Amino acid sequence: MEKNNLNSYEEVFTKKIIKTGRWTLLGAIPLCMLPGIYLWIRYGAIPPVKTIFTAWFMIASIYGVEYFATPISYFPILGMSGTYMSFLSGNIANVRVPCAVVAQEVIGAEPGTNEGELVATLGIAGSIITNLIVVTIAALAGNVLISYFPPVVIKAFDYVLPAIFGALFSLFAVKYPKYGIFGMAISGFLVIVIGVLPTWLVVPLCSFSTIGFAIYSYKHKKVESVR
Repeated sequence: MEKNNLNSYEEVFTKKIIKTGRWTLLGAIPLCMLPGIYLWIRYGAIPPVKTIFTAWFMIASIYGVEYFATPISYFPILGMSGTYMSFLSGNIANVRVPCAVVAQEVIGAEPGTNEGELVATLGIAGSIITNLIVVTIAALAGNVLISYFPPVVIKAFDYVLPAIFGALFSLFAVKYPKYGIFGMAISGFLVIVIGVLPTWLVVPLCSFSTIGFAIYSYKHKKVESVR
């Protein structure tokens, strides 16, 4: 029965999500280039080819590792549909993942399950709609509102992302303290002891080493239970 439900889920939901997600993401690529193309055609504003490739390689050297690290790190929480939606809408770490985690926590759904994926999808969809409304308001009235904030409030925005990551880490570390301690030990060793590695290398090292430790622990536990 469970196998039939899994097959039905794959047919009804997963395959359609992959088909839709594939063409929406591929379609977004040329749309992202439209502003640059417009400036080129309308005003003739285009940098030399050498400058374009230089800028591309600079960005790729900094964020290229995220192409591999981000989908693998967040996929268990976001699921297939959530991954497509998050990469299309952006703000993955600071908005989509927290919304997916909170939605799963409220419902009591486990990440990595079909139920968890559906709940994460609804949470992410709600965040995208809310984000669109808030961003629109901020774009129209942001400068006016910010002018009323004291400098200390504006400075506090610099700590929003670290606070979100800290809250997410605490949420999962309470559930899985062994993995939380391992992740803290690895990150502390890389940042404090070694201290010369760039951020773009520290993040995937922490992520993949913790994932490897979790896989090893899970397999070791299964072997012990069989014995």
